[in-house]
Amino acid sequence: MRFTKMHGLGNDYIYINGLKEKEQDWGAFAKAVSPAHTGIGSDGVIVILPSEKADFKMRMFNADGSEGEMCGNGIRCVGKYVYDKGLTQKEHLTIETGAGIKTLNLKQKNGRVDSVQVDMGVPVITGPKWINLKNGSRVWGFPVSMGNPHFVVFVPNVADYDVAGVGAEVECHTEFPNRTNVEFVERVDTHRLKMRVWERGSGETMACGTGACAAVVAAIAVRYCSDYARVELSGGYLDIMWPSGKGRLQMTGPAATVFEGRITRQQISQMKRYNERVHD
Repeated sequence: MRFTKMHGLGNDYIYINGLKEKEQDWGAFAKAVSPAHTGIGSDGVIVILPSEKADFKMRMFNADGSEGEMCGNGIRCVGKYVYDKGLTQKEHLTIETGAGIKTLNLKQKNGRVDSVQVDMGVPVITGPKWINLKNGSRVWGFPVSMGNPHFVVFVPNVADYDVAGVGAEVECHTEFPNRTNVEFVERVDTHRLKMRVWERGSGETMACGTGACAAVVAAIAVRYCSDYARVELSGGYLDIMWPSGKGRLQMTGPAATVFEGRITRQQISQMKRYNERVHD
């Protein structure tokens, strides 16, 4: 099986051309190949498929094998993949996802896609609410849906915050029966936010596109920013525009190819057996 390693701001996935490769248990595949030391190493797997509703379809699987509805960094790389590999000549694409159909505007540099603007649709924000933690403390934040679930927590200093400890507990809290992504956000000024993210099924990652969108939605709700913000993440930044705080939200950011590779069924089976032995 051939694959391509790609990333958006360090949020990296293994991309499979599902138009050519045979269908399989992609969740089990993602769980086998995602570990950094015993697999290919990634935050998960994204499979590009044909669609009856759009130009292409994407399915994304987290490192733990669970399937997510949508990935903002991942969908930008899908746009780059299909254009750079000649699967389409369109610079305006529609991609079917578990969170609906998204529209992409591809931006080129030297004949290759360099960055992508994505129409992320209409966000839904509720709350705010308090989440009680096991140590007796509480965190306050906003549930936001970008087609997938987020909980946005504003903190005074994101660099020093216990993202792993609090993120892991909030992700699996009883308030979120389907688990949630958790964003920890520091306001810098009216057009700038800093963010670290604990992603559902993958842990802390270098970036999360849908999470950056959710962060801006919540920041607008509390008047930390207006209709635009640059969100600074561990892997770089995303530009998020939500005109007048209503309607459809736009995300713009880079997409990059790391390397191409090939993996055999035997190698996949070896990775699966090793991971099962380690975690038993």
